[in-house]
Amino acid sequence: MYARRRHTYFVMMGSCIALFVLAWGVVRLWSVPAAVAMCLVAMVIPPLAAIVANRRGPDDRWWDDPSGDPKSDEWWDELDGKKGPR
Repeated sequence: MYARRRHTYFVMMGSCIALFVLAWGVVRLWSVPAAVAMCLVAMVIPPLAAIVANRRGPDDRWWDDPSGDPKSDEWWDELDGKKGPR
């Protein structure tokens, strides 16, 4: 899951950079409004890429889920204040 999200993030960010470069390197020669529109689209991509990259998948462990290691779970519960020190 992590590799798929990372791949999607890099594809989205690569398309963002490509839009900027194409807008001001090529498209502006024919149409400045189209270049500005391309930049506006590229401006929206980075926040969406961050949301996609940080989305929790169905198989991902959440911060308060038990790990299955009793010693580690006991230690984290103590740090979180769920159990007192032994």
